[in-house]
Amino acid sequence: MKKSNNFLLGQKGEEIAAFYLANHGYTIIERNFKKRYGDIDIVAKKGETLIFVEVKTRKTNAYGLPVEAITPWKLRNLLKYVEYYKLVKNLSDVSMRIDLISVSFHSKNHPEIKHFQNITF
Repeated sequence: MKKSNNFLLGQKGEEIAAFYLANHGYTIIERNFKKRYGDIDIVAKKGETLIFVEVKTRKTNAYGLPVEAITPWKLRNLLKYVEYYKLVKNLSDVSMRIDLISVSFHSKNHPEIKHFQNITF
């Protein structure tokens, strides 16, 4: 079955985000941790803090900026996935935060990367 262009674009964005994080001192712990109804794109660590990263990728802003794709509803669901991750990995007393990385491909040669730390609503 052929993968959709959106799926492939998302994968490319996640690759770029993981590379970006690694180059900024983060250790990538896990990628695409799946739960029944969703996933965590990247789990990383910097110092003693565990960071759960949501990656949003866009080719154009026709449907809004990547950062606008994170709604309060999506953030609540992501928090549920984080709690599930902590449960199955037996991580009760860990310092953590949720980050967003947006990847925009307005120029084919140079994606624009924005890193938003500790996102909340």
